Amino acid sequence: MEKMPYRQDLDIRFTPAPGVESIVTSDWRDGLPVLCGRTVSLRELRPSDAASLFSLLTEQEVQRFISPPPSTVEGFERFIAWAARQRRAGEYACFAVTLTGDDTAIGIFQLRGLEPGFGTAEWGFAIGSAFWGCGAFTEGAQLMIAFAFEKVGVHRLEARACTRNGRGNGALRKVGAVREAVLRRSFLRNGEYLDQNLWTIVDEDWKAKKIWEDHSLIVH
Repeated sequence: MEKMPYRQDLDIRFTPAPGVESIVTSDWRDGLPVLCGRTVSLRELRPSDAASLFSLLTEQEVQRFISPPPSTVEGFERFIAWAARQRRAGEYACFAVTLTGDDTAIGIFQLRGLEPGFGTAEWGFAIGSAFWGCGAFTEGAQLMIAFAFEKVGVHRLEARACTRNGRGNGALRKVGAVREAVLRRSFLRNGEYLDQNLWTIVDEDWKAKKIWEDHSLIVH
């Protein structure tokens, strides 16, 4: 999801999201569950995450192949409030990535519906470069994909990555995504149109391959 669905120029009001520490719900629209792996957890974004996300996701290496993130801490606060509103509307889910034993947000995983009912959805991610190569992406992706198929009911899950983004493409391949196509000149970044690879996972393949059988989804 290199084209971020959030546009700060269209969202000028800030309404703080509730500072809930732990959410128990049967419907993700009422509040995102906490998804726990061995070394990584995904949870609802909080206003207090704005500072760490600003510090980590505005690094040049991180934002090289994504839409420009908010340029201030206040911008991330508005993004977090917007994400909560979109979740309540049933259109978008955005998780903070944290390491076990440390509640600091080091990145995000996002999911948005591409059609009513989330039959087809798109997912994306951004993680601070200091945490690349430590397994945070792989485990977080497994949790996110399980959430999409098991809790949201997605049938087809898509991701887009610039063809120049070797790390991003490699990460998607690693979690079992299939490259279906090259989307020519589909992503505008710094005044240049870039090609993107379209990667997909469908629910039948996910269930059959049992890629994540050792990472069962735990909801608190």
